[in-house]
Amino acid sequence: MKESTVSLYSLLIQEFIDKETIQKYKAGTILFNERDSVDYIFILLRGSVALGRVHMKGKEFILKILSGEELIIEYQLFKPQAKYHFYAKTFTDCEMLMIKRADFEEFVHSNQNLLNALSSWLSTRYLKAQMKCQDLMMNGKKGGLYSILIRLCNSYGVMTDEGILIDLPLTHQELANFTYGTREVIQRMLKELREKDIISYNQQKLIIKNINYLKESVDCQNCPFEICGIN
Repeated sequence: MKESTVSLYSLLIQEFIDKETIQKYKAGTILFNERDSVDYIFILLRGSVALGRVHMKGKEFILKILSGEELIIEYQLFKPQAKYHFYAKTFTDCEMLMIKRADFEEFVHSNQNLLNALSSWLSTRYLKAQMKCQDLMMNGKKGGLYSILIRLCNSYGVMTDEGILIDLPLTHQELANFTYGTREVIQRMLKELREKDIISYNQQKLIIKNINYLKESVDCQNCPFEICGIN
């Protein structure tokens, strides 16, 4: 957990943990859909949540996955009658606090420390989004997959004797949704990486055996983890 996120997260927890009931959600629960009115922000205490969009033909694009001590603030702040631009769906079983949007915005206005923390948090999110766009536009589908694997390592990586275990179960379809590609294309690219002994894939979990190969392929700039993550 990075400093700016800890600061914002901690301030919100301190204010609302005794005022709101912890809500529990099963994996696959829709928290909100695109174009829904914004009534709440969410403080994620445990579990993982995917945010994305669904194309008019039904094709899904996962923008990011938030896990652990995270915040779901996915709207234009302080805008009357704000709408969500993305959907949010629990990736695993989750626990979170739901804070009324009006209460959150009033707290922001009344607390300078929170306003500063929110500004820092939003600027980091902006940079992350810009870097993801760069990766997908400059490197094509294959480079897009490689950059997603690098980001997954930064967010969920666990060092093992074999390499970096991405400790998050992911199907081929879910990996495809990160790049707006097809499952068949992702399967073919993962097969190539397995044949080169760059990765292994077992029980929906990836082990990256040679992350330098992926980094060299996309001209990785070794950005800080707070910028180069899947969240």
